[in-house]
Amino acid sequence: MSEQARIARISGVLVVAENMRGARMNEIVKVGKLGLIGEVIRLQEDKAYIQVYEDTSGLFVGEPVERTGESLTVELGPGLLTQAFDGIQRPLDRIRALKGDFVERGVEVPALDREKKWDFEPTVKKGDQVRIGDILGEIQETHSIKHRVMVPPNLKGIVHLREEHWDEAFTVKEIRKGSFTVDDTVAVLTDAEGKDYEVKLAHKWPVRVPRPVRAKFPPNHPLVTGTRILDFFFPIALGGNAAIPGGFGTGKTVTEQTLAKYSLVDIVIYIGCGERGNEMTEVLVEFPELEDPYHGGALMDRTILVVNTSNMPVAAREASIYTGITLAEYYRDMGYNVLLLADSTSRWAEALREMSSRLEEMPGEEGYPTYLASKLAEFYERTGRVRALGTDERVGSVTAVGAVSPPGGDFSEPVTQSTLRVVGGFWALDTDLAHRRHFPAINWLRSYTLYYTHIEKWFLENVTPKWSELRTWASEILQKDAELQEIVLLVGPDALQDHERLTLETGKLIREGFLQQNAFHEIDASCPLPKQAGMMELIRTFYELGEQALAQGVPIEDIVSLPEIEEITRIKEVPPEEFDAKKREIEESLKQRLGLQKAAA
Repeated sequence: MSEQARIARISGVLVVAENMRGARMNEIVKVGKLGLIGEVIRLQEDKAYIQVYEDTSGLFVGEPVERTGESLTVELGPGLLTQAFDGIQRPLDRIRALKGDFVERGVEVPALDREKKWDFEPTVKKGDQVRIGDILGEIQETHSIKHRVMVPPNLKGIVHLREEHWDEAFTVKEIRKGSFTVDDTVAVLTDAEGKDYEVKLAHKWPVRVPRPVRAKFPPNHPLVTGTRILDFFFPIALGGNAAIPGGFGTGKTVTEQTLAKYSLVDIVIYIGCGERGNEMTEVLVEFPELEDPYHGGALMDRTILVVNTSNMPVAAREASIYTGITLAEYYRDMGYNVLLLADSTSRWAEALREMSSRLEEMPGEEGYPTYLASKLAEFYERTGRVRALGTDERVGSVTAVGAVSPPGGDFSEPVTQSTLRVVGGFWALDTDLAHRRHFPAINWLRSYTLYYTHIEKWFLENVTPKWSELRTWASEILQKDAELQEIVLLVGPDALQDHERLTLETGKLIREGFLQQNAFHEIDASCPLPKQAGMMELIRTFYELGEQALAQGVPIEDIVSLPEIEEITRIKEVPPEEFDAKKREIEESLKQRLGLQKAAA
């Protein structure tokens, strides 16, 4: 009889166990008498190196280690929405109800409620032929989201599916309608060899394995966020990815929370990875009270929170990212557009660095592991707009936006640079803008997007044919404005020519009237695309009328002191339904004050 596996060495959250011959990489084990959850991350002879997802204080050498034979998995089924989980998918509300305000070590609580019953409505009937990924029925999970119960990809116990498995036919031997718990069997499927497989409302999936898809599509649909600087200047595609790097206090968390509230997506998954506890408390308190701007009801009806604050065990940060992306892929497979917000990947990278040092691996730049870039690429590669498995043409997407917290706002540090290599959108937060109370503090000269050429056609067809023209014009004005600002700092504004002062005033209008946006204002927090185009058209009209007035001898002082400038700056607070009328009113007023209507006549 083989010896009992036991703890041989403890180094913080890293535990080395001996007598572990036969263990597998990424296998979940229970460590010590408390049964702390851990994952095997290295095997060497009969020793296993285990990262423990809980506090290891109080563990002793010689305590037992129990293998489970399973990888780190998440439970996928109805009841995920509205929940807040920790990094390894333990529901915080249920833990609090059972154990109080603090998460006890070794506590085991199922991710999904085992007692709640769900009303299952079949969409297939007995005798039908189905394939992997096909929808068997639906459940009204929340006010706004229907949960589609699918034939799971690992129905036969195979996780890494090959293409020949996709089209294997199963016959519906039994399908049941009614109220069921997640552990109840709702369908029985039979394969070509006559073997039966039970389908329950929930199934498990290993978090480190991407869920299979039939095809990935080019990024040709934009993610509409309602944030002007993102939608107009630096849009990303549905299924794309972006990074928001910025120093302390630049507004990363507020920007991500604004994206969660107003982005035009079906599902939002917010991962608080290593963030401060008070910030996550605000999310946990505020989100349940927010109204969904698109479907009515509560915003939490289509939101999942994965919470792993800075005072929680560091190893669970690494798991929380994979937990979140797997939940996102599950709803993507149902045909939903999912927005994944990771705040922040720097804390995740710090967890990798800590584990790497405890494993005594060769350090890379600034102590981060040499595989940091490949780990980040592996994570962002799981995004995309795809056709899901199944016989229907079901299309879903996962869009990822990761905040990066470079120390001192230094964008040359390894996490920011490694992220830059793999993301298509870069929204650079600027400390100087934040100090000037310009929010969102995204620097329009340092940020960029690689998606615009792919989604340009969508904007031209669905918003206005002038979209690209307006975008190019505004970018040129902002560039000239930045150059002129440097001259003004050296010699003052009086040294500028009249048309240059007009450019400065127009640049200020774009900065203060268009790029600045109040995330807490009832109307300005989210701006529809037609209103964005109209606002920029109005600013361009001011510029063109100003040029005409200068040509007719109107002094520049008269132009830059027009009261309509303040109205243009504040038009962002006008409701969308009143915007067109207000825009026409300002345009007419500008022409009258500059005497251009008479001149035109």
